Amino acid sequence: MQENFPLSPKPQWLRVPAPWGPEVTRMKERLRGHGLRTVCEEASCPNLGTCFREGVATVMILGKTCTRACPFCDVDHGKPVQPDPDEPRRVGELVRETGLRFLVLTSVDRDDLPDGGASHFLSVVDHLKNAFPDLGIEILVPDFRHSLERSLEILLEAPIDVFNHNMETVPRLYQKVRPGADYRHSLNLLSRFAAARPGLPVKSGLMVGLGEEREEIRGLLEDMRETGVTIVTVGQYLAPSTAHLPVARYLHPEEFREIAAEAWAMGFAHVESGPLVRSSFHASRLASSPANQGI
Repeated sequence: MQENFPLSPKPQWLRVPAPWGPEVTRMKERLRGHGLRTVCEEASCPNLGTCFREGVATVMILGKTCTRACPFCDVDHGKPVQPDPDEPRRVGELVRETGLRFLVLTSVDRDDLPDGGASHFLSVVDHLKNAFPDLGIEILVPDFRHSLERSLEILLEAPIDVFNHNMETVPRLYQKVRPGADYRHSLNLLSRFAAARPGLPVKSGLMVGLGEEREEIRGLLEDMRETGVTIVTVGQYLAPSTAHLPVARYLHPEEFREIAAEAWAMGFAHVESGPLVRSSFHASRLASSPANQGI
């Protein structure tokens, strides 16, 4: 039986107006027209309106159904469909029609595929870079826990601008928050990609408010930096419903500023830390920041 948790009232600094405006409406219409989804919508991101208006989107490829059921995530889980070979073209049409300047490609976990979906990521990226050489592309990938060697070999060939894999939480909470994942494995994925593609920005993010302690956050940031992560995002976890993990605590904006100061002191090239920050928040700005050039 599904356990339900009461939703805690949000503090004032987390209350944002519903996303609206002609740019948002047009983006949603075009996404639907090409049978595409964004993680912005699937994960109920509070920054959807801002990103859509800035000409940035996070498109979720490889279907809408995840092979895992992480209790913090609002994405559907179950048995997914096979990858659609026409998806690269459809994503390209979206870029052409909307004039997107920067695109983040992400996906659900696809443990059912021999390469975890890495070859499909490469197909989409290759198509986009051939059609739109000036388009900035970030890939936000799953952990490829069951296909790391094969997946890395494929992804290292991708002509991308940013590589991103989210650590999400501190090691003590992995079993609770990411039961299908492994902390050391995710660090290894980031470390090996960073070592193999020197100079390419490597990004990761974490959610706070799940019961972690400040020293645990500090330890996670240190682990990220040691692996070669150059961009880090820190945001408040928000429970999508009463069926998801409850929020243990809402951190005050001042705490996010303190975490950011610690991260900057560790030598990250760019840090985004705030209650409403999400992994793709200001993605295009972070990728083009002078601090990230020639790392």
